[in-house]
Amino acid sequence: MAKIAVLGAGAWGSTLGQVLCDAGQEVLIWGRNSDVVSEINSTHTNNKFLPGVKLPDNLLATTNIQEAFDFGSAIVLAIPAQSLRENLELWKDNFPKHLPIISTLKGIEAHSQMRMTEVVTEILGTSPEQLGLITGPNLAGEMSLRQPSGAVAASSNALVSKLMIDIFTTPYFRVYPSQDLVGCELAGAAKSVIALAVGMAIGLDLGENTQAMIITRGLSEVARFGNGYGADPLTFLGLAGMGDLVASCGSGLSRNRTFGEALGRSGNMATARAQVSKTVEGVASAAAIQELAHRVGVEVPIIEVVADVVQDRITPVDAMTRIMTVSMRAEI
Repeated sequence: MAKIAVLGAGAWGSTLGQVLCDAGQEVLIWGRNSDVVSEINSTHTNNKFLPGVKLPDNLLATTNIQEAFDFGSAIVLAIPAQSLRENLELWKDNFPKHLPIISTLKGIEAHSQMRMTEVVTEILGTSPEQLGLITGPNLAGEMSLRQPSGAVAASSNALVSKLMIDIFTTPYFRVYPSQDLVGCELAGAAKSVIALAVGMAIGLDLGENTQAMIITRGLSEVARFGNGYGADPLTFLGLAGMGDLVASCGSGLSRNRTFGEALGRSGNMATARAQVSKTVEGVASAAAIQELAHRVGVEVPIIEVVADVVQDRITPVDAMTRIMTVSMRAEI
């Protein structure tokens, strides 16, 4: 049994807390919202983020970040990607830098174009060998119901990968090791942008052919993008790549697809934001991913049109037109 601190009391942090408890760990969740924390401790529910879900009786929560730091033998990050730097700056003087740090964040920092683990090492000064990543087709709404799913535990350190497998594996949550931290992180960020494109197509009442084209060509873009940064090509055929992409593009539980649908129906960002108030990482990361791809000379036409839509440069209709004018020199 390990003692794990989960930083983040939203749908994802609460779901991860449940998985860890079900795997036999002692878990303390940190959150800012005192009402949410009180509810987790008193009724073992989090109806604001996971309505109707009964959380484990031994799952505890706190608003005291120092209590969370002092509790765990490993720290799990489950906060929104774009708020990571701000939080780490506040926490860095007391953060237990000697512990394994497990990121579950999917995004690229908008202003710096840095991966989440790069932000961690920059702010905290920790070694990359202490870092791990849990990623894959893991929709919180389904995992919280204990439906079978799989994930990848990625780290350059085999001991950290083993730790993640040991603490997270349950009868309904299967975890596979990977040494390709960069590839897994890039895949998790880029799939969100492709899911926005699929959502826009659905919002425009376009059918399965269009969606299949965007998903398939999108996977090719994500793989080329990762290859530009030295990722293992097989990463993009596994759970961290194709698996995560299919879940995000195919499920109405996906925030990115849902936002894309609202964007396709309304035709503008302001209305879509009013309809979908939750954090949508693909919106924040699209331009940063485009910039990273261009740095290594990789063409990513679907990601490019999504970046233009979310910056209100073109409409979703314009985006679909541009996608259909991409060069057909080769299918791959």
